[in-house]
Amino acid sequence: MIVKAIKTRKFKPPEDDLWDLLSAVLSLEENSVVAVASKVVSIAEGRCILQEKGGKDKLVIKEADKYLPRSLAPNEWIIHTIKNDLLIASSGIDESNGAGYLILWPKNPQKSAKKIWEFLRKKFKVSNLGVIITDSHCIPMRRGLVGISIAHFGFVPLRDYRGKKDIFGRRLNISLTDIPDSLASAAVLEMGEGNEQQPIAVITDVPYIQFTEKEAQSKKPYSTFVIPEKEDLFYPFLSALSWKKGGSGKTQ
Repeated sequence: MIVKAIKTRKFKPPEDDLWDLLSAVLSLEENSVVAVASKVVSIAEGRCILQEKGGKDKLVIKEADKYLPRSLAPNEWIIHTIKNDLLIASSGIDESNGAGYLILWPKNPQKSAKKIWEFLRKKFKVSNLGVIITDSHCIPMRRGLVGISIAHFGFVPLRDYRGKKDIFGRRLNISLTDIPDSLASAAVLEMGEGNEQQPIAVITDVPYIQFTEKEAQSKKPYSTFVIPEKEDLFYPFLSALSWKKGGSGKTQ
């Protein structure tokens, strides 16, 4: 697998032209996956709020589906939130590289991913193409950030090993590979977290990927990419806390 981050011009809040940016720096071949940082997608959609003293917490709560008070976080560094079926800090709202603006998540990341996919397929005349909108998050009990996919389009997100056998003939019962987040993690590592100015990455020679022109759906049990909260392995931890209802900027 080859991951190549793309250097671009500065993409400036509160609004900039994503189609111009993509057209200027990309050259795509069949069977590519394009990773785009959520921040540039949000700026293109005008999802930028001028930062005011004390205003971020109110905005985080407004954008969250559910949240925990800041006082519950160590050193009160962040507000823990659940947004768009993801456990993410501060509803995904970020200040870095924002030029004095708070950058929200795209209004509907899944629609944004599909729109980028449609544009790139037409622009570069390719059929097999995937798109991932990336962000960064923390893994419990680990310091540092890794990439995550907040939306994807153009490929089947799960590789299902269930029913197959391991090298010793043991039947696999629960193993599935999460392709969008695996690719997002590799892409964000290349793209960087600081002033690298590389908000786009192209991934090629992706193993096992199955491209599709529709949102992938499976009729098998326990096969949805997004897991219902009560079915999640981490539900005992999630349910042990008294989450508060946010304003929910979520759009489906």
